[in-house]
Amino acid sequence: MTPELPAVRAIPRDTRDILGEGLLWSARENALFWTDILGRKLWRMSLADESIRHLDMPEAIGWIIERAVGGFVVGLTSGFYRLDLDPFRLEFIANPQPERPGNRLNDAKADARGRIWAGSMPFADQPATNWPASGALYCLDASGGITRHDDGITIANGPAFSPDGAVLYHTDSRLGQVSKFALHADGTLGPREPHLQFDTAQGSPDGMTCDREGGLWIAFYAGAKVARFNPDGSLDREIVLPTPQITNVCFAGEDLSRMFVTSAGDGLPDDPLAGALFEIDAGATGVMAHQYLG
Repeated sequence: MTPELPAVRAIPRDTRDILGEGLLWSARENALFWTDILGRKLWRMSLADESIRHLDMPEAIGWIIERAVGGFVVGLTSGFYRLDLDPFRLEFIANPQPERPGNRLNDAKADARGRIWAGSMPFADQPATNWPASGALYCLDASGGITRHDDGITIANGPAFSPDGAVLYHTDSRLGQVSKFALHADGTLGPREPHLQFDTAQGSPDGMTCDREGGLWIAFYAGAKVARFNPDGSLDREIVLPTPQITNVCFAGEDLSRMFVTSAGDGLPDDPLAGALFEIDAGATGVMAHQYLG
């Protein structure tokens, strides 16, 4: 299959992200949010005029999710926090992994029943090839309770949910594996099932989202692309981007037809688009992000 090259636009900014991630479209604010994990920044872009501003965070920040009652939840190195933007306020909820002080939260989404599913990974200075498989997938329920699922992960990424909420997709980027689980109403998961496997030449599967038809869109770190896979796992299309380290993808806008993609500039000082935020004409429509009910 020949990769497609539709309209790809780098959003004008005077800076680049060290490790862009954590995309969220907020209809409530008509704004796109994303994080720079290593830069410790939370970014906000108004879709009305594309004005951009950021907040400096006290720790590495992996992701942001809306709360149904207002405000947000964010994943910092030390755990889950409630976040209010105006005025700025962080309130600690819980650390899901106090016995793993070398870890941080990495990527997360809320499911249709208002729970947050968040993965973790080592936060280490040595090369990734030496990282331990100390990551896991955690669930934060609306009461603040935390359960651990799918342990023994090195770089937990995704997650994503099928449009009907019955399937949870999750990734270990280090192994190039995307797994799927039956997601039950009570928050338990069925057995892990292999869904997709990629070799290093394709890049590492990173952030993911599903479109309205159930297609799974995956950002490929070191792969310079996003790709759509049908529910049966077959490849539908690939979209090439002008920088290799692609990290996350989400749908945005009133009709959820605008696709935004983050990237990482870490280690690529001579690439002027590394760490840019992109908009892609993907020819698909997304599903509204769920909110946390706690």
